Amino acid sequence: MPIFSSKRFFIILILSTAVAVFWYRYDKTGSDQNQYKTGKIDRGDIVQTIAANGTLTPVVLVNVGTQVSGTVSKLYVDFNDEVKTGQVLAELDPALLRAQLYQSEANLLSAQATLKLAQSKLKRNRILMEKGFISIDALDVIEQELDIARAQIAANKAQVARDRANLNYSIIKSPISGVVIARDVDIGQTVAANFQTPILFQIAKDLRQMQINISVAEADIGQLHIDQLINFTVDAFPERQFTGLVKQVRLNPSIQENVVTYNVVAMVSNDDGVLLPGMTANIQFIVHQRNRVLRVPNAALRYKPKEQDNGDTMEHSDKPVLYRLENDKPVPVKVTTGITDSSFTEIIGGAIQADDRVIIREILAKKGSESKFRFGMF
Repeated sequence: MPIFSSKRFFIILILSTAVAVFWYRYDKTGSDQNQYKTGKIDRGDIVQTIAANGTLTPVVLVNVGTQVSGTVSKLYVDFNDEVKTGQVLAELDPALLRAQLYQSEANLLSAQATLKLAQSKLKRNRILMEKGFISIDALDVIEQELDIARAQIAANKAQVARDRANLNYSIIKSPISGVVIARDVDIGQTVAANFQTPILFQIAKDLRQMQINISVAEADIGQLHIDQLINFTVDAFPERQFTGLVKQVRLNPSIQENVVTYNVVAMVSNDDGVLLPGMTANIQFIVHQRNRVLRVPNAALRYKPKEQDNGDTMEHSDKPVLYRLENDKPVPVKVTTGITDSSFTEIIGGAIQADDRVIIREILAKKGSESKFRFGMF
């Protein structure tokens, strides 16, 4: 029994070794044939873009405030209401303003009475001076009193006009036709206009046309120009792409922590009203665009083989090099490239054509590691 067992053991060992050697050689051959990951040269579109973010705002946004202080007594509009030019939006309590106007009008009447008295006094004193009863100096004093009365009337008229205007300002009217996008007051709220004009409403003139205020880095600002096309999306409609045009590149830079950016304004159409003020726009500036050009995956331009027969020549070449797979071997090909995007690069010159297979990366190491692991487990 022990002799039979030993023979059986040696036979199994020899057969196992033969199978393992055969499997290893077969796997190594297959690995050699599939050690490269390739991509195909094809024809397609390439769009070179610059990415940025911006905020949607109305083209014309008016802050409606008040020039007088008071308590809000009436409100006639609310959020999203459409208004016309001159339409009443709110009213302040006019009691104090009306009382001030009445007082100014009373002061005007008093000044008019004083003027009338001064005119009569001057007329009488001129007769007395002609008869020699008073001196000319006394007459001059009376004429001065008449001039002061006339000046007082002018001042009182100005005060009446001012108080009447303040009373009219207690009625808040819309300066433009548009949509109320913000209301910052409620009935009973007191507004004080002594130090700063309070904002009561914000009215957007026309939401069918909107603009995007975009912050662009100084490294990219040189590639932008007026009427340049932009594509953008908003988080509310991630699957929908909107378009617009650059209308202004503002010269005033913004500098924060030594980072320089410029404000770029783009105009967009909003005929269906889905774009709302304050939305964040994810923008792509169209810098260059090529249609139906010969293109290669960007990964192919980054590939460098571990062993190169012509390594010195290609390594010091000033042109990009692609490696075409011929007879399971990488063959270098010099090319001239054009524009690029995140996925493809344009090929404008070189011994390359559509449907050629170029190497993207090597996968031999992965196959080798799998072979060692399997042999060890066997």
